[in-house]
Amino acid sequence: MRLSFPFGHEEQFLDVPDSSLRGVLRSGINGYEPEGDPDFLVRKALENPIGSNRLCELSSGKKKVVIICSDHTRPVPSKVIIPHMLSEIRKGNPDADITLLISTGCHRPTTRAELESKFGKEIVDSERIVIHDCDNSPMVNLGRLPSGGELIVNELVTSADLVCSEGFIEPHFFAGFSGGRKSVLPGIASRITVMANHCSEFINDPHSRTGILEGNNIHKDMVWAARRAGLAFICNVVINAEKKVIYAVSGDVEKAHEKGCAFLSKLCAVKALPADVAISTNGGYPLDQNIYQSVKGMTAAEATVRQGGVIIMVASCNDGHGGESFFRQISDASSLEKAMDQILARGRNETIPDQWEAQILLRILMKARVILVSQAPDEMIKAMHMIPAHDIKSAMDMARDIIGRTDVSVTAIPDGVSVMVV
Repeated sequence: MRLSFPFGHEEQFLDVPDSSLRGVLRSGINGYEPEGDPDFLVRKALENPIGSNRLCELSSGKKKVVIICSDHTRPVPSKVIIPHMLSEIRKGNPDADITLLISTGCHRPTTRAELESKFGKEIVDSERIVIHDCDNSPMVNLGRLPSGGELIVNELVTSADLVCSEGFIEPHFFAGFSGGRKSVLPGIASRITVMANHCSEFINDPHSRTGILEGNNIHKDMVWAARRAGLAFICNVVINAEKKVIYAVSGDVEKAHEKGCAFLSKLCAVKALPADVAISTNGGYPLDQNIYQSVKGMTAAEATVRQGGVIIMVASCNDGHGGESFFRQISDASSLEKAMDQILARGRNETIPDQWEAQILLRILMKARVILVSQAPDEMIKAMHMIPAHDIKSAMDMARDIIGRTDVSVTAIPDGVSVMVV
């Protein structure tokens, strides 16, 4: 079978003998027939909110309105969502002072070109846009999270009369699902808050996995933060592999999000097919721009590869490692086990930047060898205890050499961030 794997803006192809292929784990999203086009779906969701009044009703009499928007690392179709949200708000209050607050979390700032690609030039030119900086933006302390960490968020949210957000829902490798409450934490929170929420204890908990909300302490913190910060309304979508909206939901931050997660679960849950080699991706651009983000797709492969097997991760990583602290925690490790022990020994308020991503990558590396097909420098990949490859065919040859057989079994996951492997 000839298999296709997204790689940046392009694709990589691999021919796998039928006798070797255990199966292809795909989300049911791409076979789902939506009720209408993206504009129709978003408009319908905004007209029929769950657990909330319409946004136009909420905005009535509200002067300062903040819409928390996703950043450049998320393929949220803001060009579709934001015009409808702006229209709803101004329908309720034509004179509303609206700010689009870019929820970068701990990511780098979004560039002007990325904003125009995301929203369109007209919105970038006409609307007030502020990019959150987890270290330098004016912040306000709103108390303590259930985990014990401090909730410190962007001042723009606390001074607003109405806070709402856009986003998309997909399986998330430790928060259960993306979307909803994540707009606040980690979206517009301080680095201190993010690190407390992403502590080693919570990341190590078996409830902190893809598709799990019940008993997930990370999710619990995030919901509490969203409520405390006053997130009153969300508009979230589900997208397919072509990044097209196939479903939309709006309303209360918990009730609407839960409905979206339930819809997604029916399409995304796939059974693990244990194999010697598991091949995964991050679904191409924009989610595969760096190694940091690519850990997400690796967790899908982790859930189906055999102990001691090989994961082939296909991700462009044209931006390199994605975080200096993340890189150093892996590259400076004398052994994977010692690095993991150091992380697990840290308390909730002792978390260091990017520790959570390093912890998950270490967990994966302790289960399987990882071959990274990317555009990142070979020496960088080697320093992170992975094996560099420049195309998927040569990666497959390397995998056979590592396992010591030519007749290796293979499970393919063309989009590792769109499935929940159970």
